[in-house]
Amino acid sequence: MLAVQGAPGTASVQIVVLPVAATNARGMLGGMATSTKRAAAPRAKKKAAGDEAPAAKRTRRKKTEAAGPRGLPPNALLSGPIPPEAEALARAIEADGGSALATYRDPLGSHPIVLAGLPIELVEPTPFQRDLSETHTKRLAGVLDKIDLFLDPIIAVRTPAGKYWTPNGNHRLHAMKQLGARALVALVLPNERVAYQILALNTEKAHNVREKALEVIRMARSLAEAGSDRSERDFAFEFEEPALITLGLCYEARGRFSGGSYQGLLRATDDFLDAPLAEALEIRKGRAERLVELDDAVTAAAAALKARGFESPYLKPFVIARVNPLRFQRGARLGFDELMDRMIASAKKFDPGAVRPEQIARAAGPPPEDAA
Repeated sequence: MLAVQGAPGTASVQIVVLPVAATNARGMLGGMATSTKRAAAPRAKKKAAGDEAPAAKRTRRKKTEAAGPRGLPPNALLSGPIPPEAEALARAIEADGGSALATYRDPLGSHPIVLAGLPIELVEPTPFQRDLSETHTKRLAGVLDKIDLFLDPIIAVRTPAGKYWTPNGNHRLHAMKQLGARALVALVLPNERVAYQILALNTEKAHNVREKALEVIRMARSLAEAGSDRSERDFAFEFEEPALITLGLCYEARGRFSGGSYQGLLRATDDFLDAPLAEALEIRKGRAERLVELDDAVTAAAAALKARGFESPYLKPFVIARVNPLRFQRGARLGFDELMDRMIASAKKFDPGAVRPEQIARAAGPPPEDAA
């Protein structure tokens, strides 16, 4: 139910084709040989009639299908009157020196969106966003410079101060600044809450545990300082998982914290809190302090193993696995405080003299992405 603002534009779609990994010929031939041997093997004699149990019927799993058509047809995205909030946003963009190219409804949820050209100096990353990767920015700037096209609009929301926060376009923003660009094309939304949906929207560079956790704790603190009286649980979608809030505080206290080593423990014991954000953050601070205390004990135990001559990138994960009581209690769920009490006590009593080389060798596997 929306109309084009100004001259209609054309949308560009960027398609990225990923190379398919080459097939392992030896693996194929080995599989064929195995199949041939099986086919050549003599079959066992059939049992006498009545001896063989009836074969169980195999049920094919049906593919999950959509219940029916959803959203708007393509010829309805620009139809109808403009909602007041979108109309006001388009006027504000023009007053800020930008251009409202078109106002339309998104095809899935029918939400109003303004396709706009924004002055690049007014665009900023959300203040709680992860740190910029200079390497990724440089690589992105090189690609944009080579193709001489900006084909991937950023998402933005307008702040009361007349700035445009982008939750998903920080690297594109800085790459364009490096190239001297004066404008960015953006999908500007009237809904300010989109600025806090970073983890869901940011697809230009995959997050690691540290980046996710720091973004989540910055978002939580920003919302609490803004006076939000909503509970932590109300932001489950934005925060993704409760463990990230606690880990974010740990990373702020200790930049090289091994968050990936403890994420599984937190997932098994943690849940979103029903307390208002400000109160929930105080609880999280206490949990982060306990987790850092555990990390100190685990680091000391790993250092003792290293002093005995063990050289492995898996020493900390090995110690954590040895002192984790959950490995003996399949399906059991301990409270956070009880788990920390037991693990800290076990880590402080850890005996490196009882460890054999083959035990560490058996425990070796892909280490956590940020294990230190």
